[in-house]
Amino acid sequence: MGAPLEGIRVVDLSRILAGPWAAQLLADYGADVIKIERPGSGDDTRRWGPPWIGEDAAYFHCANRNKRSVTVDLAKESGQRVVRELAAASDVLIENFRAGSLSRYRLDARSLAELNPALVYCSISAYGQTGDKAGDPGYDAMIQATAGLMSITGRPEEEGGEPQKVGVAIADIMAGMYAVTAILAALQARQRTGRGQHIDVPLYDTQVAWLANQGMNYLASGEAPRRLGNAHPNIVPYQTFATRDGHLMVATGNERQFRALVGCLGCPELADSPRFATNAARVENRRELIGMLAERFVERTTSEWAELLFEQRIPAGPINDIAAVLSNRHAEDRQLVRRMRHPAAGDVPTIANPVRFATTPARYDIAPPMLGQHTDEVLAELGYAPGEVDALREDGAI
Repeated sequence: MGAPLEGIRVVDLSRILAGPWAAQLLADYGADVIKIERPGSGDDTRRWGPPWIGEDAAYFHCANRNKRSVTVDLAKESGQRVVRELAAASDVLIENFRAGSLSRYRLDARSLAELNPALVYCSISAYGQTGDKAGDPGYDAMIQATAGLMSITGRPEEEGGEPQKVGVAIADIMAGMYAVTAILAALQARQRTGRGQHIDVPLYDTQVAWLANQGMNYLASGEAPRRLGNAHPNIVPYQTFATRDGHLMVATGNERQFRALVGCLGCPELADSPRFATNAARVENRRELIGMLAERFVERTTSEWAELLFEQRIPAGPINDIAAVLSNRHAEDRQLVRRMRHPAAGDVPTIANPVRFATTPARYDIAPPMLGQHTDEVLAELGYAPGEVDALREDGAI
């Protein structure tokens, strides 16, 4: 049986990470994703190295598998025509240009809807298609800063900490994830109405949305959440502890787990103390409790504690580096690293899509493409004769 989105064609006009991440997910699920890139240079992330895989940066490879690359110069009228023809024959278009800028090429949502009323057109931008900041540019790090994430990430101020960004471009990635769910919802709506629609996905708004409990903590209390390092704002104890030889993450989410934890630590009486008997009391008396538990954790090694707490079904584990994550037994059992055949670099690795379908599996058919690798192939599918393709190339349109 084919992949879930087999038969869906996507035009990927995006670059960097948020849009390409969304398009890659759709490609994994079986969509035919055609990545439009600038002739000669392509997606900026092709040059964001080292490290490199073949001639392209590893960064590019993280978000562009299962796509076909077509080079088109949007500044050329003939190049614009190619993209319009693709959009007319496609189901989805994803773009992350500055709001309104594609209208000068007649590649905006309204213009393409006239050609293809069933097209689902998804715009990903820093601040959205409307509002006073609609035209402003924005990269992931500044969105992490301006939309609140950095204010709650990092060691507490009283410990000398400062605001900290997350170690991956999480604002981009989450915007891409929201875009995919929106696209799938719009495709489902199209089943009923026969019409596509324009989807507006801002990095800023999506990050505000996934502030989750921290955002609601502010709305409920009127107090801006503060940085707590690795501790949880609503659950105690739920943080890292220093051990004899390293650190251990402990995540006690209910009263049974807390009672079992203090039993393992040799201080079971804490579970019956009014100061710590409930989670609300533990949050109130966080500093006192954590100090007492920290004194116990340094008595054993990380592995000793991890084994002991595992036996009591207490969520806890070491802080693994990425080398350990991608080379351990679980990674092998779950096939978290796959290999794909690249025309120039040979066998290249990719981190697997985490979703496992019972009957319509995700695919790993096309390695992240070389720049323009599929230009002639896709144009032939649109009906271009070889001589017409040569003319476009001579004009610099492809």
